[in-house]
Amino acid sequence: MRISDLDYDLPEELIAQAPLAKRDASRLLLVDVAADAVEDHIFTELPGLLPPSLFVFNDTRVFPARLLGHKATGGRVELLLLRKAAEGTDRWLAMGRSSKGWRAGMELSLCEARLSARVVRVLDHGQLEVDLRAESDVYAVIEAAGTVPLPPYIRRPADDADRARYQTVYAKKPGAVAAPTAGLHFTEGTLSALEEAGHRTAYVTLHVGPGTFRPVQAPALHQHDMHEEAYEVPKATVAAIGHARKEGRPIVAVGTTVVRTLESSVDAEGDPVSGIGTTRLFIRPPHPFHVVDHLVTNFHLPRSTLLALVMAFAGVDLTRRAYREAAERRYRFYSYGDAMLIRGRTR
Repeated sequence: MRISDLDYDLPEELIAQAPLAKRDASRLLLVDVAADAVEDHIFTELPGLLPPSLFVFNDTRVFPARLLGHKATGGRVELLLLRKAAEGTDRWLAMGRSSKGWRAGMELSLCEARLSARVVRVLDHGQLEVDLRAESDVYAVIEAAGTVPLPPYIRRPADDADRARYQTVYAKKPGAVAAPTAGLHFTEGTLSALEEAGHRTAYVTLHVGPGTFRPVQAPALHQHDMHEEAYEVPKATVAAIGHARKEGRPIVAVGTTVVRTLESSVDAEGDPVSGIGTTRLFIRPPHPFHVVDHLVTNFHLPRSTLLALVMAFAGVDLTRRAYREAAERRYRFYSYGDAMLIRGRTR
């Protein structure tokens, strides 16, 4: 596979800048691998497009990780919190923007002085370690005063509506700085419709990091330095997958993050194993999928690792055709855009 296979043409006006009024009003492009076919649907039709299956969701929760403020000298700064550098402390790993660079010992005032920070270390690739301080609980202040970190291709400031809409209705565990966007289409009604159609549900957690937006820039795919993300596969989910396999139920991953989590957790026999871990797995063609049979996903950026994963699942040629037809049919792309169901080959 060539890196140029990850390129495609997209009119800028097809990049969704805001969500639809209703989550499940999105269009749904059905990509049928076995039939080599592409069909138009709407998202509410999803329960009837698959036989009774096990849908696996990512229950990570996006936290308002973008903190705006200024230095003691008055210069503007921006921090994007990634994760705690040490549990039990208020030391964080962050990505920082500053007009004149960073140095250890620099003091910052953030979120209209509700938070203060001291730069502990300056790391590579624009990353920092910072100690955060507040008069009350630091995380509570972040939740109240931080800003939702919308993706860079959404060219507007985040507003109060994004706090709800850039979040799945089943989000539980805070830790992501980007939403698992395939899940944004689901409503409580959609979840009920899945149950009524005979489908079952299970959950994993993968805290999506900013590296999900980083394009492949290496000369060859295998040379790309994949970002690390933390995940958890509960025992109940492993049991649900085992039970589904015995019943002949397909496994449906809701989002590439679920695929990455399940494929990262498998043992030598290809069975998922419960537990907590981190992954740098880069799924690209050819990849033997061990767990997932079908995939619900959004449309992804050119030269992204997520698009490479989709091509590994659906095939390079069919994926490129589906993206071309989606653009021709004026589908909405990326985080707040429309969805795709990739119906894989039966095992």
